[in-house]
Amino acid sequence: MAIMANTIKEIRKNEGKENVLLLDAGDTFGDDQLANITRGAAIIQMMKLLEYDFMALGNHDFDYGRQRTKELQTLAGFAFGGANIIDKETGKTFLDHPFLIKEISGIKLGIIALGYHNSLLTGNKANMQGLNFVPGDKVLKKHLPLLSAKTDIIIILSHQGTAVDRITAKKFDDIDLIIGGHSHDIISGPEKINGTYLVQALSDAAVIGEVKLHLHNHKLQYAHAKSHLLWTDKHQADSKMQSLITSLRKPHLEELEEKITVAKETIGRQYKSESPCEKLIGNLLREHFNAEIAFLPGVGYGISLNGTVTSEDIYRLLPHPSKIVRLNLTGKQIKSILEQTDTNQKPGEKQEVVGGLLQSSGISYMLDYSQPSGNRIGEVKVNGKGLELHKKYKIVTHSGMLNGLHRYDVFQRGKKY
Repeated sequence: MAIMANTIKEIRKNEGKENVLLLDAGDTFGDDQLANITRGAAIIQMMKLLEYDFMALGNHDFDYGRQRTKELQTLAGFAFGGANIIDKETGKTFLDHPFLIKEISGIKLGIIALGYHNSLLTGNKANMQGLNFVPGDKVLKKHLPLLSAKTDIIIILSHQGTAVDRITAKKFDDIDLIIGGHSHDIISGPEKINGTYLVQALSDAAVIGEVKLHLHNHKLQYAHAKSHLLWTDKHQADSKMQSLITSLRKPHLEELEEKITVAKETIGRQYKSESPCEKLIGNLLREHFNAEIAFLPGVGYGISLNGTVTSEDIYRLLPHPSKIVRLNLTGKQIKSILEQTDTNQKPGEKQEVVGGLLQSSGISYMLDYSQPSGNRIGEVKVNGKGLELHKKYKIVTHSGMLNGLHRYDVFQRGKKY
């Protein structure tokens, strides 16, 4: 964040601060131990210092509950939006900021924020109680005509993920730019689809995406984009931001910097394939709880572990509090879980993609995406022996999976041991 602050300062200096908008496509409050300790306040204070203009609400921006999200917006002093996040009780947009209209040098920009339509499948549903997450295209049909009449440029600030953003660009003709999030892609280029420019700036404050809009007669002619990769050995930290970070960390240093272990080799995290980090965690869980199989969700955030590993390093990989669960599941139920992970990745409709590949330990299988859903899993073995459909196996996982995270409802049919 300190390096990001300095990069933003340089861009504002070069372009004129009055000509620059600072936007975020969501998932900002958590995924960090200091954020968890302060229930999002530490990150919001940093964002406030950076003077953000607008932010789309990501699925993990509800990790401390909807009331806390509301409190954090008050603390921030800038708007959080999600035109497709509806309060069931009032029928209105949650926090009442579906879009932002901003005028720069006589040009009116309309920025519509979209949250993740599958948010209820990616976190604790109790934290999002009373909210309805609808597909973005449904609300765009309402908001686009209204904003097009009032503004010169239409921007979508999206936490839908790249695959859905591409569908949106094809479906609607009057969108000038989509600034994406959620799928953690790096798209500078920018990509152009149906006259709409598409960009995304990775995740975890590793990249600042800069987009310049070139206009003539109040109409977009073209967009130029680039990614600023924030390598810590190549950029200076902003002293003011560093001072704030130091003060926020100071009361919690002992907890944050507790040394847990040493990684003699780099332990990385994968998202769409087997993950060394999750394999290690799964092995530890199986050993400690005498289980045959460990299952963990596929997630796409966090750092690689290398050298001394502290408490906050672990929290960056496992930031969402959950409890360990031990279950007996039949071989048939286990095969159904494996079929669910292949469906999650290749469901047919791109809007239905959710989560990464199910992470596992103690089990091996073949996954063939060329086959139709339901027939993609084969050669399943548990600790080297063929899976027996009627046999009960000892499983260790966590409470998120038990609650149906990423559509893994089968865990709810297991018996605790």
